[in-house]
Amino acid sequence: MSLPVRVIYFGSPDFAVPALSALLEREDLSRVVALVTQTDKPTGRGQTLSPPPTKVVALEREIPVLQPKTLKDEAVQKELAAFNADLFVVAAYGKILPQAVLDIPRLGCVNLHASLLPRHRGAAPIAHALLQGDRETGVCLMRMEAGLDTGPVYARVVTPIDENDNAGSLTDRLAQLGAEVLVQNLPALAAGTLAAVKQPDAGATYANKLKKEDGAVEWQRPAEDVWQRIRAFSPWPSAYTFVDKKRLQILAATPAHDTHADPGAAIIDGTRLIVGCGKGALEILEVKPEGKRAMAIDAYLAGRPFASGKVLGA
Repeated sequence: MSLPVRVIYFGSPDFAVPALSALLEREDLSRVVALVTQTDKPTGRGQTLSPPPTKVVALEREIPVLQPKTLKDEAVQKELAAFNADLFVVAAYGKILPQAVLDIPRLGCVNLHASLLPRHRGAAPIAHALLQGDRETGVCLMRMEAGLDTGPVYARVVTPIDENDNAGSLTDRLAQLGAEVLVQNLPALAAGTLAAVKQPDAGATYANKLKKEDGAVEWQRPAEDVWQRIRAFSPWPSAYTFVDKKRLQILAATPAHDTHADPGAAIIDGTRLIVGCGKGALEILEVKPEGKRAMAIDAYLAGRPFASGKVLGA
């Protein structure tokens, strides 16, 4: 098939923006004829409706935007088919594509999945890579099929996970890598010359969707485990504990080697806050108190009398 290919792009959050932007910039490779994204969501105290980040990009380029509540509706499927697209590209769309939708485009459907498949199939691969203490992760360009992230892989790119990475920084990096691997492989994909490699069954894991309550810190866990969870849950759902019954989000921390205290017990060392865990301890570096802005720990301690021995937790 000759270039450019007609593409319908399925994506919603920030992770999906770089690949969409790359397709829009490379008009020699693709024509994005429509965006399919999640519905606008209420945000903030005023619960104002906010569009998905991909919708903002699409509207700026006058790309038609579809926000169906379900893709199982035959009317929606007919609307998608009417665009006469060659390829569907999916990146963190947030809904399962039924077989009737997968069958629409002539070149099939591809997905940019933010893990090294078959590890971390599912909804939250970036967070789970951090939760499991993985040393590396990446993005797979895969052919979609009815199973959950089980399709064969066309291409993959690998990146190390640094100890300073959190879910936010990893998402940004993987989003850019995903855009690059998509654009690099689009010509061969269009020509039908890009080989797909079947995923092995061995090593398959599933990354379940995160819930807000997952962020509650359990100080009885080992310090290394709590640290991984803080990184995995930043920026969402955010790790949190309670101080005097007020929620305190923990945005950044680091293991405090050779320091010991009871689980949840605070140690104040000048402008440093160290909290005991089930094994070892963590030094808290950045927090966000309830109803206030994010701040470094020294600013937080300066505004709040805090004695060693205070126990953090529910």
